[in-house]
Amino acid sequence: MPFPLPPSGCFDGARHWYAVRVYFEDTDLSGVVYHANYLRWFERGRSDMLRLLGIDQRGAQEAGEGAFAVTDLALKYLRPARLDDDVLIESTVSAISRVTCSLVQKALCGGEVLAEGQVRVAFVSPLGRARRLPPHVHSAFSALLAPSPEGPHHP
Repeated sequence: MPFPLPPSGCFDGARHWYAVRVYFEDTDLSGVVYHANYLRWFERGRSDMLRLLGIDQRGAQEAGEGAFAVTDLALKYLRPARLDDDVLIESTVSAISRVTCSLVQKALCGGEVLAEGQVRVAFVSPLGRARRLPPHVHSAFSALLAPSPEGPHHP
């Protein structure tokens, strides 16, 4: 008997989409999604985006190469999600450097933005020191970088 695999989202051009459903456990006493759950959903969206790009986070950790760590995060809550809502997490790469990648993430329901965030992640050594993104990771992020009227976002 085949077993279902967890969802991993999909790419639409440079945008990664990840779907979640609001369960009772996601809500607070007022019946809306507890604010910290948006952070969890955004993390899942980023992790599955990396997985679809062929970036093996666990393999990098086990090989002693390093891991991604959030270095900066800003969130704005606009509308509440409620029990049984279908929420889409949109992730786009907004900037990269030799060590970090910045993303814009949004939680949407019915076409309306519920929450939006800007997050910067760095690649860090097993000792927690910043290190250069591996070349294949930098290339994968570069391919997703949205063009900007100001020019490239990476050195």
